[in-house]
Amino acid sequence: MSMTGTGKVVGVTGASGYIASWLVKFLLQRGYTVKASVRDLNDTRKTEHLLALDGAKERLQLYKANLLEEGSFDTIFDGCVGVFHTASPFYNNAKDPEAELIDPALKGTLNVLKSCAKVSSIKRVVLTSSIAAVAYNGNPRTPDVVVDETWFSSPEHCREMKMWYVLSKTLAEDAAWKFVKEKGIDMVAINPAMVIGPLLQPTLNTSSAAILNLINGAQAFPNASFGWVNVKDVANAHIQAFEISSASGRHCIVERVAHYSEVVRVLRELYPDIKLPEKCADDKPFIPIYQVSKEKAKGLGIDYIPLEQSLKETVDSLKEKGFASI
Repeated sequence: MSMTGTGKVVGVTGASGYIASWLVKFLLQRGYTVKASVRDLNDTRKTEHLLALDGAKERLQLYKANLLEEGSFDTIFDGCVGVFHTASPFYNNAKDPEAELIDPALKGTLNVLKSCAKVSSIKRVVLTSSIAAVAYNGNPRTPDVVVDETWFSSPEHCREMKMWYVLSKTLAEDAAWKFVKEKGIDMVAINPAMVIGPLLQPTLNTSSAAILNLINGAQAFPNASFGWVNVKDVANAHIQAFEISSASGRHCIVERVAHYSEVVRVLRELYPDIKLPEKCADDKPFIPIYQVSKEKAKGLGIDYIPLEQSLKETVDSLKEKGFASI
């Protein structure tokens, strides 16, 4: 990695998260000074792994910020040439989707962008969106279908299917594009699929938990097909989206779409001694896989880490962090 960021100051929201932690690590490696927000400066689980990164002593400044508080990012973004907005809750089974997922995603994104609009030094904002904001429009997804950046998830479809996380990302990205157009802010969006790979943070995140469930004695694997991608590729895509001046619009970041049965098959080859689920959670036909266009990702110079390696890195990391009982 070249020192392209020397002398440049950038902001990162939600810095203790899975993707953001790798993003901060890579930004520091490239010489950037990073002003990063976390929800609680006194929670060592959110700060310790960041403060331990190479270059953190010299060039990482941590700030407390609340997504739902307008203006709470003003000081953080002051003097920044770029902002990476990655803070957005990702988990399933929300009791109150509006308060737990939709408000932080939607209002949080607008609050961050309002702060960006006040800072004239900001050249570009990189938004961490999701394939969730792309692929859920009610259209069929089958092996011959290629999902690309022209697809937009439909809020009506999400509400109907009670997909609250998907709805939160869809509403947030949609509102973001409207806002930046109105304010003349240069924004680029990154839309990753299920993000796996090594964990820097000491807490378990939702996408890693999906793999942990499989190796920790699950009786069955879900009947679902997802796109999968390595967290290092996602973090790198964010930096490329900032540094490559011609980058624009949205970028689906997906190495491969695979059904859970395929993920289990790969894990079985990698770890013959681990007890893995033999059967699917239901008797229905397997949800088909589909394709995701790689054209825009190519423009960011992303050369994907293969799913097999990503799964190995995930499991080894889960073991090392003490999450896996194997």
